[in-house]
Amino acid sequence: MGTVDAVDEARSTRPFDRVLVANRGEIAVRVIRTLRRLGIRSIAVFSDADADAPHVRLADESVRIGPAAAAESYLDPARIIAAARETGAEAIHPGYGFLSEHAGFAEACRDAGIVFVGPGVEALDVMGDKIRAKRHVEASGVPTVPGVSDPSLDDAALAAAGEAVGFPLLVKPSAGGGGKGMQIARDARELAAAIPAARRVALAAFGDGTLLLERLIESPRHIEVQVLADDFGAVIHLGERECSLQRRHQKVIEEAPSPLLDAETRARIGTAACDAARSVDYRGAGTVEFLVSDAAPDEFFFIEMNTRLQVEHPVTELVTGVDLVEQQLRVAAGQPLTLRQADIELTGHAIEARLYAESPERGFLPSIGELLVWREPSGAGVRVDGGIRSGQEITADYDPMLAKVIAYGADRGEAIARLDAALTDTVVLGVETNLGFLRRLLADPAVQRGDLDTGLIDRMPDPESDAAPLEVLAAAARFRATEAIDAARAAGAHAWQTSRGWRLAGSSDAVALGAADPSSDDTAPDVIAAAADGAVWLHTASGIWRVPATGRRAALDARLAMIERGGLADPELRAPMPGTVTAVLVADGDTVAPGDAVVAIEAMKMEHRVTASVGGIVRLAVAVGEQVSRDQSVARVEPQPEASETVSSTAQPEASETVRSNTSHEASEPVTVPSNAPHEGAHPTPSHQE
Repeated sequence: MGTVDAVDEARSTRPFDRVLVANRGEIAVRVIRTLRRLGIRSIAVFSDADADAPHVRLADESVRIGPAAAAESYLDPARIIAAARETGAEAIHPGYGFLSEHAGFAEACRDAGIVFVGPGVEALDVMGDKIRAKRHVEASGVPTVPGVSDPSLDDAALAAAGEAVGFPLLVKPSAGGGGKGMQIARDARELAAAIPAARRVALAAFGDGTLLLERLIESPRHIEVQVLADDFGAVIHLGERECSLQRRHQKVIEEAPSPLLDAETRARIGTAACDAARSVDYRGAGTVEFLVSDAAPDEFFFIEMNTRLQVEHPVTELVTGVDLVEQQLRVAAGQPLTLRQADIELTGHAIEARLYAESPERGFLPSIGELLVWREPSGAGVRVDGGIRSGQEITADYDPMLAKVIAYGADRGEAIARLDAALTDTVVLGVETNLGFLRRLLADPAVQRGDLDTGLIDRMPDPESDAAPLEVLAAAARFRATEAIDAARAAGAHAWQTSRGWRLAGSSDAVALGAADPSSDDTAPDVIAAAADGAVWLHTASGIWRVPATGRRAALDARLAMIERGGLADPELRAPMPGTVTAVLVADGDTVAPGDAVVAIEAMKMEHRVTASVGGIVRLAVAVGEQVSRDQSVARVEPQPEASETVSSTAQPEASETVRSNTSHEASEPVTVPSNAPHEGAHPTPSHQE
């Protein structure tokens, strides 16, 4: 009888019995963990690309919802609703990104009799439009940045109105989120170019080309406030998060609390956030974002409200002890908040780093491939929110964020030290990541001091492509030799064949490397793996290294080929990453100058403009909508006839010169835009990243 009573009590306190998680990756895993803790049966959905993903393995049930393309799976409301009905789910938790801010999806859930774990349709409608949101909160007394927010203005009228506001200006798509499509204009000429560019991105990404202009606040701090609200009029805030460390308007490292705000300003900005939430009868968990002047930290301006859970919510959970997903579920079930403002106390400090599959040395282009080894860090105060596993294929179908590494400490210094140690212990072999960049960023003196602003990363020196230390190269050579011997023995090779395998692995390059002393603690690898392309990946205390299979002969051949093509500039324009051609910016046969944009390619929520590295006549090799692979030729620039006749043989570089290829990815000008990818903040067809 006692057991039955306990079960009944659990049913009366848990908000739901069955919840479907309409997302993937680390946020799906994170939501499922809270569902398990509350005794709620979890239902995962998956595309063909995620059939064996960690969130599918962790859930109690799972339903296939379509092919890899997000538009045909995770972004299809009808498929999600059908999966919920099929499994008897009472509620749908959308995570962040995808359909989390889609008012139409919230309505579809309501019409189907399924609870949408999120705010009401009014809040989604108002806050999903930056222009409408700004006007709405202004009426409630929330301070906003001066600007232009008139959707009736065409490009010319918008430019004229912007000039009246004054430069510099920030051009922003009204729909969407996460900084996608934003452009900075410092004068009238830049504004005239930025407006059509931002409108094109907005139309392609969100189906809505409406723009707004805001005065650009120099050296700003990006500070956001976490709010919770219920159906009974209670609205509280859980302090702020500092999100100023951004690259191209995408957050990289976040922390709580902000090292800038004092107690009085914290209370004022929290009150403003609650006022913004009340203005739309908000329900559940949400985030109100502000710009704060570094020179005047007591001044803050409303940017937007994100009507969902944020990527960086773990830092708030760590300093408050509040499970935000649990609070979302309870509010969605109609339960009142049991927390009051007086109950919220910020204790200690937490900091989070976003781990991306991208190459900082190649302009932060996304990286794809087989994830050979994934090992999470551990230790005091370390939390990892991840949704990946060893052996998983990282594709261009979704956002490149792999995981979040979070650290908590008694103070900011301890939290940063613990995060750096955790990043050192994180093992990701098989795809390029931003791990090394994150550690360099944490070590920056300004970051250590807490002197942050949204332009800090842009002012950092470009990351260099460091050559692997001799000890690392020697370890890779020994690994290849051992692999060759093991393979030969397994095949029943004779002794002389086995010996020959050793010699091949220890030929000219490897013999010299083999003499290096591998005793250094920083360079001695603790994890080694081989990729299908013959590259060897090694994890060491000093970083992660990829040693390609190609040797000196191949490198020399590539250098000579560049010289034969005319020196430093490559007339062949190549795709910097696999993706989809979203725009062809010139016509076949047009004359282009060095630096002119020729083709735009989108993948993993980023659009990259491939630019001409030489002047001449362009010959296109692709069309809009075409899928391209990395390094595929998308166009070629041919010399103009009169130019080719005057070329002197003295223009050829000496063979002894160091030749660097100015290929398309080196000349590309990346612009972040959301695609049908799985990370946060887009509307009405959101991506999954902020």
